[in-house]
Amino acid sequence: MASIACTPPVPAPEEAAGLRERARGALLGLAVGDALGAPAENLKPSEIRARWGRITGYVAERPQGTDDTEYAIFSGLLLARHSSALTPADVEAAWHEWIADRAEGPFRGAGFSERGTLENLRRGLAAPISAQHRHAWSDGLAMRAAPFGVFAAGRPAEAARLVAIDGSVSHEGEGIYGGQAVAAGVAAAMTGATVPVVIAAALAVVPDDSWTARSLRRAVAVAHRGERAVRSAVVIGGYPWTDLAPEAVALAFGAYAAADGDFREAVLTAVNMGRDADTTAAVAGALSGATRGLSAIPTPWASAIGPARGRCLPSMAGHHVLEVAELLVEAAERETGEAVATSEPLPPLPATTQSTKPLPPLPATTQPTELPPPLPATPQPTELPPPPASASRSPEPRVEDRRPRERSPLVGAGNAGQGDSEGRG
Repeated sequence: MASIACTPPVPAPEEAAGLRERARGALLGLAVGDALGAPAENLKPSEIRARWGRITGYVAERPQGTDDTEYAIFSGLLLARHSSALTPADVEAAWHEWIADRAEGPFRGAGFSERGTLENLRRGLAAPISAQHRHAWSDGLAMRAAPFGVFAAGRPAEAARLVAIDGSVSHEGEGIYGGQAVAAGVAAAMTGATVPVVIAAALAVVPDDSWTARSLRRAVAVAHRGERAVRSAVVIGGYPWTDLAPEAVALAFGAYAAADGDFREAVLTAVNMGRDADTTAAVAGALSGATRGLSAIPTPWASAIGPARGRCLPSMAGHHVLEVAELLVEAAERETGEAVATSEPLPPLPATTQSTKPLPPLPATTQPTELPPPLPATPQPTELPPPPASASRSPEPRVEDRRPRERSPLVGAGNAGQGDSEGRG
């Protein structure tokens, strides 16, 4: 892969043809990656190989997305309504109306960051205090960040600003940085930028000395050596949870770089690395789908994605990611006053992808008595706390100081993942 140093600026969106097709590619790519990666979530590469060999397509009888897709739909619908005027109050009101104040049922598939956020919201806490829980560094914001890049195509800093507003309810620190890197990367990819420019755009919106930036740089630096090298460069061996934002985001960008933006290879690389495979594949799918467009997604994979089933968020049942892509493009058109160009007329959405119910009327913004200060587009790095006695909070690693072991890379393959001791696979 070419160096990311001294890369040209992100092209203006009006200079890139097929923006609407890229929007569809980004969000359908996210849903496809999520569905492909879901069966491999929390598995080691050795466990994946033992069950399926190398995953090359859907391994579930009924492929379906997880909370990654449903939360991306949720954030996309919210953004389409408020556009660049989105505030923390808007996000908090939507969380209450469509998640926290509803009978959630089993709430299957939600991550720890979402659970912690809901507990705080139900206790009456508001943003940014609602984001102060033990998993605020998770990849829960990164998994729903792609819609912000779709909306702010060609404007990575604006995508990063908006996703930080969304994340102020549920995340802080490295959790915010992970979401910003993904949103900015998708915003760059939406204009037809090259892979190095997409990576540079992601790095430009996060603190240079953050854990997220260091992990991302390590991943893309070894991407030409393949998925084993990418995984070894960033996975925190022995740590039991796989939803670390710096790790998941770096794995996704590493897969995207290793595939040079090719959709199929990027997504399958992410899936076969295991760990939080649904999220890493969803992010890799969003980046490569934005880069190559809707036509790059294999038809059998695309046709398996229907409207959300509401397994995690019942309020999102019946909504399709392609519907959200159209709404975001239309919202961007309204804001800029310019129609989005397409390289050629796109066919209408298939009947199976049409929403089965009208969009939920998100509540009107109720202004709180005191708004929290706005998050900057590029937050300053914060010092992470020392690791506690329990494993509920992740310390910032220093894996850049790890020396390579004197052994063949093929020896001991597959002993990374939850509870492993070396972080290799």
